[in-house]
Amino acid sequence: MGDHIVSLDANVQARNLFISHLLEDLQALDYLVQNKLLEKGIIRIGAEQEFCLINDHGRPTNQASEILEQIQDSHFTTELAKYNLEINLDPILFEGDCFEKMESQLKQLIQKAKDVSFKFGDRILLTGILPTISIDELSLSYMTENPRYFALNELMKKARGGNFRMNFTGVDELSIIHDSVMFEACNTSFQMHLQIDPDDFEASYNWAQAISGPVLAVAGNSPILMGKELWNETRIALFQQSIDTRKMSKAQTTKQARVSFGNSWVRGNIVDFFKRELSSFRILLTKEIEQNSMEEIKKGNIPKLKALNLQNGTIYRWNRPCYGVLHGKPHLRIENRYIPAGPTTVDEIANFAFWAGLMQGRPKEYDDLTSLMEFEEAKSNFIRAARYGNETCMSWMGKRVPANQLILEVFIPIAEEGLKKMGISPKSISNYLAIIKGRIQKQTGSQWMIKNYRILKKEHKVDDALLALTQLIYNNQQEEKPIHDWPDVNDLHEFETKANKVGHIMTTTLITADSEDSARLTLEFMQWNNIHHLPVVDNRERLVGLITYRHLQKYWDQIQNPSSQLQAKDIMVKEVIYTHPSNTIHHAIEQLKQHNIGCLPVVHNTHLVGIITLKDLENFQSA
Repeated sequence: MGDHIVSLDANVQARNLFISHLLEDLQALDYLVQNKLLEKGIIRIGAEQEFCLINDHGRPTNQASEILEQIQDSHFTTELAKYNLEINLDPILFEGDCFEKMESQLKQLIQKAKDVSFKFGDRILLTGILPTISIDELSLSYMTENPRYFALNELMKKARGGNFRMNFTGVDELSIIHDSVMFEACNTSFQMHLQIDPDDFEASYNWAQAISGPVLAVAGNSPILMGKELWNETRIALFQQSIDTRKMSKAQTTKQARVSFGNSWVRGNIVDFFKRELSSFRILLTKEIEQNSMEEIKKGNIPKLKALNLQNGTIYRWNRPCYGVLHGKPHLRIENRYIPAGPTTVDEIANFAFWAGLMQGRPKEYDDLTSLMEFEEAKSNFIRAARYGNETCMSWMGKRVPANQLILEVFIPIAEEGLKKMGISPKSISNYLAIIKGRIQKQTGSQWMIKNYRILKKEHKVDDALLALTQLIYNNQQEEKPIHDWPDVNDLHEFETKANKVGHIMTTTLITADSEDSARLTLEFMQWNNIHHLPVVDNRERLVGLITYRHLQKYWDQIQNPSSQLQAKDIMVKEVIYTHPSNTIHHAIEQLKQHNIGCLPVVHNTHLVGIITLKDLENFQSA
């Protein structure tokens, strides 16, 4: 989530001062570009590893800050949620055995996190979206206790004009209204940084955009959110919607989301790019800045461009240009933000080698993509990859090509040439690109996850299937085998339930009635679906009553009469006893016993989200 020392409630004077620094930064960057002071001829790579903290059952925990304090290593930092941390790897030269070095450092730091986490009873998991995250872990109680995060949440809501509305459609559908930015915490990524030649900015950035679809297609690892099978890489839609600050409007004005692939090819240099960004996105954050960038240049110093970097950090392009200073020298790099975490470290480094090889292997004929390919084709490829993975077709240079064929016949050879150009050893090239080929020939992370989740759901409730899936991911990660070699689940009964909250065992596929429905129709609903409890909701899915089969018998004769005018609102129980998904199962059992009732509707923020019955509890207790 970027810089921690920022201001969200700056007065007019402080805001104007920040804007002044922002404009000075642009002027300073232009000076660096025009005077050829940005580093050239040297290419480095770097990465950021986000990961999840889970308990031994596979559910998210809330001890990230305590674990971070014990780790005592500057490579680690907090994330938005208490069940996530981030590792920042050291930048290294793109040459020789750089990927082996990066893989080695990543494994060492992850092992360090594992050792400390184990003392707290936690485990480390690499995955794009943790399958066991529920609505309970998306409450503000799981937000990292940093005032900036809470203030930023309020700022985002204010900019949005209220709650966040999200809708995802895949094999399943998930529509939800949420009161915070915490859905963003579901996203866990492996962000890759590649230094570029400043004179080649336009061609490099446009090429990065063009290759995004095929690269994402073979790297997908996040098809499941809250038990729903959605996009092949659900993070793409989730991240955009979870922090979308655009307000709903009747006007047909086009305003870019802060999470965006973009709307056109880039033209010009990096200064032109940032000028367009500043024109398109309002300033959300400010900070006090002591040094004036142009004055630093006059003194012979290299400016950090803190205002510009802060503003750039609030615009989440999937390929984000970045300015930085390393060893006193300024440079440009592209940050690839669309690759998910996991399934293993070797998979992640293979993704990096594939992408970086593609970037460096760009054939000369692709230097001016604007004359060869419509931008909409590149964007469409990216969206199709996010939705359907490597099972889709893509548009490439005017032809429709299956994604797997495009990757095998066009992209892998380009990546191989790029890696050779950078002096990467033949063995290293072969090993990492073999992993990419293996996913095409066998399975990607998303394909493995979908297949095994479907197998588990056949004999388990959704929550138990998600727990089992998470435990499978964890167990396979310990073997350090790439995803294409992961076996399928072979014992459906080896995972015992670890449910302890209502949300873990409640039924979420609901049959409901409207208060205006005829009483006879409600009876038919119950008989057709073999249920004994029928919640009654209003047009906003808020619980307004409950009809039980036992209660219905009081009106039996009237209901059976074809001329009856009885409606659901006439026969429903209006004072409904209900529970919350975060309540314990033990508490729900006590409620049922105390009130001698057979079911409890489950309500979250006044909305009906599930139902729990005596049968559910009997099945749970006998498990």
